[in-house]
Amino acid sequence: MSSSSSHEIVLTSSPDGPIIAYDASSGALLAHFTGTQTPRQGLTLVGNSTLIAASHISSATGSGSIHLYNWWSSTVFHHLPLPEPVAPLIASLDGFYLFAGGLSGGDDGTMVVIPISQLIGASSSTYENASNFILHRFVAHADSVTAITCGIGLCNSTIIISCSLDCTCKFWNLLLGTHLRTVEFPCTVFGVALDPTESEFYVAGSEGFIYKGTMKVESKQLVSQGLQLVKWAQKHGGAIVSLVMMNEGQNLISAAEDGSVWVWEAVTGQVIMTLQNEMGSISHMVVATGRGARMDSSGSNESTGNWSLGLSGTGRELSLQVKQTQEMEDMLTVVAKDRSKAIDMLESAIEMYERLLELILKEAKKGTSNGGE
Repeated sequence: MSSSSSHEIVLTSSPDGPIIAYDASSGALLAHFTGTQTPRQGLTLVGNSTLIAASHISSATGSGSIHLYNWWSSTVFHHLPLPEPVAPLIASLDGFYLFAGGLSGGDDGTMVVIPISQLIGASSSTYENASNFILHRFVAHADSVTAITCGIGLCNSTIIISCSLDCTCKFWNLLLGTHLRTVEFPCTVFGVALDPTESEFYVAGSEGFIYKGTMKVESKQLVSQGLQLVKWAQKHGGAIVSLVMMNEGQNLISAAEDGSVWVWEAVTGQVIMTLQNEMGSISHMVVATGRGARMDSSGSNESTGNWSLGLSGTGRELSLQVKQTQEMEDMLTVVAKDRSKAIDMLESAIEMYERLLELILKEAKKGTSNGGE
């Protein structure tokens, strides 16, 4: 696999076990993040890959929550209880907000577009009428929507691609709220990915095949005849649940329900590497990118950058040296030390005042007794 200016880490989740991290360039297993059983589409990255967020469904009670992980610990550092299990799960680009859909939500194939700014600034009374937030409502599919992805599109008119259990992918103009194109498939579609130039798209089929299509077509007749789609030859043993472009569009990585994770060459459609997954099934996959660093399974870090890998004892530990996170931690440490010093100074001052008061009281008593004489 060709090298790139960024180092990429593949994360897979499972309904049965831990989140697993792999080195995308070598396929080496890097770390386990334990304590989470994740439904489909329930894994995401937060704040420029600073944190990992995962939806969790308790096997004992069936209750739902969101688990947050940092890169230097395999255990959950923050637990967010929720009224019900959630998926899909996604974070805002700045990492300040997490958005999740309840599993009890609608499955009528409708999509709605809501500006984040309206949700953030809304009062509790406004939430009672959800229609206040909706920019567009698409009666998009005849069955449940399984995935949505976005591109920039021509003339800055954002393109939305939606997939569904009705075996179609549909293309939409976000700004105008209009339907652009429908592509039909011989199976249910669970995911879609765009190449960086947005000239081609890749679709995850429930029967284990990947389909490659072009964003531009010469005529509607070609679309209806399916001549713009290419089915790659190699097939997963289960439904493909996630597709992600990597290595600046040179590679595509796919994850399937049977636990297989394959890295493909985008141009030829050939599998060039398989990742050894320890879990029997996969619910979702994301790819984290650390700029400016090279990392291998021996823990070497060839240049100063974001990613570093440490091996501790018999276990493997993956750590992320994010500049902003480190600065925040340093600041908190300073604040904690300053507060401790301030408390010590305050206690010393109180002790001094108490002694002074004792002296004043003694002198006052002396003066009173002398005056009485």
